[in-house]
Amino acid sequence: MMGRSFWTAGVLAVAMALAGCGQSSNDQSQSASSGGDQNGKQAVNLIFGTGGTSGTYYPIGGALKGVFEKSDLIDNVQVVSTGASVQNINNIMDGTNQIAIVMSDVAYDALKGNNQFKGRPAKIDAIAGLYPNVVQIVALDGSNIHSVADLKGKRVGVGKVGSGVEASAKKVLASAGLKYDDLAKVSHTGYADSVTDMSNGNLDAAFFTSGVPNSSITGLMQNTKVHFVNVDGDTAKKLLQKYPYYENYDIAAHTKNKYDLANDVHTVSIRNLLIVPASMDKAVAKDLTQRFYDYLGSDSVSVAALKQFDRNTMNQNLVLPVHPGAKAFYDTLNKGGDGSNDNTDSAKQDNGAS
Repeated sequence: MMGRSFWTAGVLAVAMALAGCGQSSNDQSQSASSGGDQNGKQAVNLIFGTGGTSGTYYPIGGALKGVFEKSDLIDNVQVVSTGASVQNINNIMDGTNQIAIVMSDVAYDALKGNNQFKGRPAKIDAIAGLYPNVVQIVALDGSNIHSVADLKGKRVGVGKVGSGVEASAKKVLASAGLKYDDLAKVSHTGYADSVTDMSNGNLDAAFFTSGVPNSSITGLMQNTKVHFVNVDGDTAKKLLQKYPYYENYDIAAHTKNKYDLANDVHTVSIRNLLIVPASMDKAVAKDLTQRFYDYLGSDSVSVAALKQFDRNTMNQNLVLPVHPGAKAFYDTLNKGGDGSNDNTDSAKQDNGAS
């Protein structure tokens, strides 16, 4: 009996040891598959709200996906095409998106609880200011549209419903004393559909509020005779006086990467922002900001719009609060440091980044 007891105890001990080893292995497997940094924090997944696939936001999201996924704090970045600024902020408010690109005018309204966000101010922060979104109004030759006021009685594409393009179009029209009822037709078309409708003669003009150049406008100019409409004079003056996020902007003539126009175009612009929920983890926000800053200083930047601003102005003149994590990075830069975070690896190994 004594021998059998020792034998049974031994078997049980071995079984327990094997079970313990199996559990440890399983735990490690689960940890590796879900992701985590070297301090054991759970890596997060981000859904990145951009814009239409023919615009500038979407390729920026695609470029930054790989940049952000090299972080040990980020497990996966899913880039999604959306209706752009308004939808992106709504998605962040309801938790659908965790990072997005938006226009400053829409972000300002969201912060203050104005217009589309009346009564429900958004708790959003900026981690970086980006390139200017330029209000580009393109009209068919022969349409007799030479100013914003001339859009009265015309068929106009104003951007998708709820987009930053539409929000800007409404403000520009209002500054010229116009509202939707004054137009012969209001078409809520994105860039690609506006081009198609103008090419077919179904629209007289359209708003393209984006970086310069806009590939849709470039394509339109190849097959259709069009011209740009200035946003200047009293219309621009009223915009700049009423809204703190508008700036004067000139599209220079005889510049190949800016449509190679015969004459300068005088218009206005609104800065784009990279935003996150105010509730985002400070370490994550700091790491995202640092990686974006470092990327802009590299030779890997592939989207032309990201070359149109100075990365050292990313935290300047923003209409939103700067996220505390991003601010921590910028403060380090201002002190002459490199902004690095001593508590996390600077990058995943290439074989584990994506």
